[in-house]
Amino acid sequence: MSDFPYSSVGASETPGETLRDLAGEAVWDDLVRQSYERWHPPGVLLLQQGEPGTLVLAVLRGVAKVVRTSRSGAPTLLAFRGPGELLGEVAVRGGGVRLASVETLTRCKVAVMMAPEFTRFVDAHELSPVLERYALARLRESTQARGGGDVLHRLAVTLVKFADISRARELAVTHDELAQHLRVSRNTITRLLRELESCQVWARRKRIVIDDLPALRRVANSDGG
Repeated sequence: MSDFPYSSVGASETPGETLRDLAGEAVWDDLVRQSYERWHPPGVLLLQQGEPGTLVLAVLRGVAKVVRTSRSGAPTLLAFRGPGELLGEVAVRGGGVRLASVETLTRCKVAVMMAPEFTRFVDAHELSPVLERYALARLRESTQARGGGDVLHRLAVTLVKFADISRARELAVTHDELAQHLRVSRNTITRLLRELESCQVWARRKRIVIDDLPALRRVANSDGG
């Protein structure tokens, strides 16, 4: 990520329903305080699909991607996760294996809490209903991104969300990753990014640059029709 000036003009106060939003700052701060922090460079696998849930990660800085790989080896990019998000809690709470992998897209700072401590934390703060709401919010977000409807609108929504959670206007995301996330072809992404050049969105090698975020946000906030 470069240090492009970020402007939140037209943005809501939060880019989505993160766990920090739903649980509140006091609970989130307590979670971080009881964890230990780590920095990771881009391209690091934080959680591996198929492995048991032994810990959870609270994202403090940066952006990571959640990817599920099918039995045939085909990857599907399920989501982008940024500050305020929790990773790995489904496997910890369900006692099963991880259903997806998580990899850093940018330099990331995470707070690590082991499974037994997280279980006690959830009980102490009565977080089960909050975590259920959090899971539903993430399912709704994934359905909206990868469901039907106008693809240009869904692409604009995805880019705005990425810009909001990363607080940057140079996004470390590729055409292939956007195609996986939106369930369209790479050629479709290439064509739609050309259309978004009217919002000063520029495709570069392994990144997307947004020079007029308010204009792109207007496309994202349209009805998609």
